[in-house]
Amino acid sequence: MEFSRRPFLQMLAAPVFGVIAESSFAAKQAGFPIGACDWSIGAKQDIRAFEVAQQIGLEGLQVSFSTPGSEYDLRDKKVREQYYRRSEETGVRIASLGMGILNKMPLATHPEAIQWVAEAIEVMAKMRKERPCQAPEVCLLAFFGKGNINGQPERMEAVAKKLKTIIRQAEDAGVIFGIESLMSADDHLKIIDAVGSKSLQVYYDTANSNRMGYNIYDEVLQLGAERICEVHCKENGAHLGEGVIDFPRFKTCLDKIGYNQWLIIEGATPKGADTLKAYRKNFQFLDKVFRPKG
Repeated sequence: MEFSRRPFLQMLAAPVFGVIAESSFAAKQAGFPIGACDWSIGAKQDIRAFEVAQQIGLEGLQVSFSTPGSEYDLRDKKVREQYYRRSEETGVRIASLGMGILNKMPLATHPEAIQWVAEAIEVMAKMRKERPCQAPEVCLLAFFGKGNINGQPERMEAVAKKLKTIIRQAEDAGVIFGIESLMSADDHLKIIDAVGSKSLQVYYDTANSNRMGYNIYDEVLQLGAERICEVHCKENGAHLGEGVIDFPRFKTCLDKIGYNQWLIIEGATPKGADTLKAYRKNFQFLDKVFRPKG
């Protein structure tokens, strides 16, 4: 599976982003491009995240998408232009969007939440027209805190019904939504099958699933690359490689299903540790495990 689902030549077709196209080409050749969530590196929905990511050595960012009118709201074309420029300057791509706002204003129950998800589709479609090489294809839908739906069939059904109302719009725009939750692979598949679209997949999080007692290695094999849109490489309170997740084994599972797209670092910072230093160490670990040299 290639680094981007869109033709790679699109990336080369945008001359103003030659630097990004070149670095993206290198990442594609190596497989497993590596990024981080903007909220995990202390710059949630903040343009400064690109500089922090550059200092770490990351190739991409998962960028927050929130309510209308929030700071650095990507619904605003001027804000999108700022992101394009900063991405060009730093060589850090926009890997995907993340809707953590749904943890506080749940998709299952909040009356405006589905409209915000629909607006994410519109924004990503505009980005695809404005900067094809920078347009993310994946948007994470979060289901934690108030938005938790694990073990709640009524809420699961409500989410499926709401997503069905906009999923064709997502398909037309080439947008893929990734469910990140505390649910098992089986329950994720129940919602995906109920919606009935390849534009709804699983955003797999190593630490969340492991914490729930799921066998993450079997689950990855069960879901397959066609059901996993992106992966959070995560540990709770430890650097990657120093916690409970066996990342070399996890890589073997991803290799078996043919997934070699974005690995997004989340968490993985020991208590009291400096974020920049921790994320440099996390990046170096993933680079060594997933992209061994020679």
